[in-house]
Amino acid sequence: MLFPVNPAVTSHWCHFQMSNAINIKVYLYLFSINFSISIFFRKEMSTLARIFQKLSLVDLSASAGTPKVLGSVRYKARHVEKPQIGHGIAFRRIVHFPENYTVQPLNVTNLGGRDPKTGRMVVKGIGGGIKHKYHWIHWKREGPKEEGKVQLERVIKVMKDGCRTAHIALVAHGNTLKYILATVNMKPGDLIRTSCFIPRIPVRPNEGDAYPLGALPIGTQVHCVEKYPGVGGMLIHAAGAYATIVRKAPNDHVVVAMPSKREFSLPAVCMCTVGRLSNVEHSSTPIGSAQRNRELGNRPRSGLWKRKTGIHGRKLRRPPPCKTIVSQLKQDDDTIVLTCHRPFVKTMRNQFHY
Repeated sequence: MLFPVNPAVTSHWCHFQMSNAINIKVYLYLFSINFSISIFFRKEMSTLARIFQKLSLVDLSASAGTPKVLGSVRYKARHVEKPQIGHGIAFRRIVHFPENYTVQPLNVTNLGGRDPKTGRMVVKGIGGGIKHKYHWIHWKREGPKEEGKVQLERVIKVMKDGCRTAHIALVAHGNTLKYILATVNMKPGDLIRTSCFIPRIPVRPNEGDAYPLGALPIGTQVHCVEKYPGVGGMLIHAAGAYATIVRKAPNDHVVVAMPSKREFSLPAVCMCTVGRLSNVEHSSTPIGSAQRNRELGNRPRSGLWKRKTGIHGRKLRRPPPCKTIVSQLKQDDDTIVLTCHRPFVKTMRNQFHY
């Protein structure tokens, strides 16, 4: 079937088709140029980024003094050191110690199981409790080193301390007052002796007396034992705990059995206090109620806790060997000189390039 064709309409439609084709070709040409230019600049920018990442910025201003290496701005994140449990840091309280020793109760900042620097929750079982002042214990028992001379001290009072399990005693010598850990039978008015001399024949000590390990007979119960001479009593502070002098060892050492039955060979000049620590019934006293547990500063713990009854048997292991502690000698601090003259380069992986 044929239709009549208008020549004017036909010419106009052909012109429109040709113009659109030309525009499409020009558009495709410009798009290819723009795409190639964008790819070029993208490659150049990535190259420049890699170059700038390998460079180190050095601050040479007069206020800085010495040249200071600055880190890269890109990929810079704040590094937060996470607190670690069991490395000698307690997350229960912070005691504000003054410069000099004092018998005045010290202020305490309760942490509630949080890290004091970052504020992160570290120990979930700590929180709340009754606020207690801290009594500073004088861990070093110092006395005369001459033969036949002892330092007499009088016990003023024996009291409880909320920051520890054992009781403490206020002791006076001349114009000096100090706190020590109380023994089982210690009472106000007792006289205790302190001596740093090791005689040829072992002494007969009383509770609360402080002597070197080498001056005491075998089988003596001791506490507040020094691990290194002159450092202070580091071992055995818990209520009702004590160590036993087992035997003499060569090289002027004395073997001491800890409450865990492990043996340590300590230098004979290490000081210790004679007797068993007070508050023996602490470990066998039940807490009694959940409210009492909260008063002690313990938060509730979820989950079932089952006591090991030993119905399935226990493993019999050999006790560990005796560990010998060698006294630390103070050495002069050597100056360490770094011989690297190249600047530190910070990359995406924070590596050192020399």
